[in-house]
Amino acid sequence: MDRADTAPAETRVRESLTPETLLPDELLETFRARAGGYDRENRFFDEDFADLVRIGYPLMLVPREFGGLGFTLRQAAAAQRRLAAAAPATALGINMHHVLVGVGHTLRLRGDERARGIFEQAAAGEIFAFGISEAGNDAVLFDAATTAEATADGYRVTGTKIFTSLSPVWTRLIVHARDDADPRAPLVFGFVARDDEGVEILDDWDTLGMRASQSRSTILHAVRLPADQVLTRTPAGPNPDPVVWGIFGCFELLLAAVYTGIADRAVQLAAELAGARRSRARGTSYAQDPDIRWQIAEAALLRDGVELQLDRLTADVDALGSAGAPDHGPRWFLLFSGVKHRATETARQVVDLAMRTSGGAQYSRGGELERLYRDVLAGIYHPSDSESVHAAVAKALLGPLEA
Repeated sequence: MDRADTAPAETRVRESLTPETLLPDELLETFRARAGGYDRENRFFDEDFADLVRIGYPLMLVPREFGGLGFTLRQAAAAQRRLAAAAPATALGINMHHVLVGVGHTLRLRGDERARGIFEQAAAGEIFAFGISEAGNDAVLFDAATTAEATADGYRVTGTKIFTSLSPVWTRLIVHARDDADPRAPLVFGFVARDDEGVEILDDWDTLGMRASQSRSTILHAVRLPADQVLTRTPAGPNPDPVVWGIFGCFELLLAAVYTGIADRAVQLAAELAGARRSRARGTSYAQDPDIRWQIAEAALLRDGVELQLDRLTADVDALGSAGAPDHGPRWFLLFSGVKHRATETARQVVDLAMRTSGGAQYSRGGELERLYRDVLAGIYHPSDSESVHAAVAKALLGPLEA
């Protein structure tokens, strides 16, 4: 008898899930209808979050044997792209949880037992957030201003993390901090709990776009980092540590998926608006205007190029540990940051072209395209930024700058 015939109904349902069935069109329309209100009121996507939890969305990258949906990174990126086309700030917020579960995914592919702790916490309902960014720390993942003081059972972490998405709901925050007692491996990475003493979450998120992500600042006042929640210790600077590799890769690729989703929607809106508007001079719809057609086609061509890159690199990550898997060696970091850079810059170009072809009404506040125009700008602030990407590629090609 076929295995699918004897499997429990819940297992059969989970095995048949795809990004399209997990996020059906009707649900996406619900998310899209809420997005403008979240933006206008500058509030968290509470209702979207409840719906995402209901369908098991935070468990996308958790393996089935841990009670998750068992998605690959490639599938998760496709789902995030789909969600972002409906509600960019919702997608950006939940993205940070997926980054950390994605670290578990890459560790599992390597046969690393540290994946188990991540999966078990996610399966138990913990919501992860990203506490890496710090004001003025342009090294981002590869150094820290936050300090870690060793204790008998772990560390006490003190510092301020910015752009902490999911601030209203996260329960576990990955942080990195510096403990100079070991100069060979001063950076400590691990999870702190929201309800531990010393965690202070500010209400300071009032931004141009991506408002519903509520990526508030988090101040850590000697917060306990238990030894069993420490993921790794590493040297400062770029290094191949599997945890750092997983954080960097999943962050860049899933972020690229979100901004590619914005580009998807911008192309769709541009085509719809061109068909709906009529030229008084020509007496035809703007969909018949050669200049408009060229610009919308250019937007689609730009988007298509990033789509293929994202699809290929997520598949390469999913192949880790398999026979004949691509091994990009030291180029992995360049490829990750390059895809993020091209995806965010391309999305900005695509939204700009959509605005140019869609008439002056789109300049008014409250329209979806106007909101996309503001949301897409956030891409220039996420690491790796344009300057660091170009500096890294130049160093790889030309060697380091002379002292």
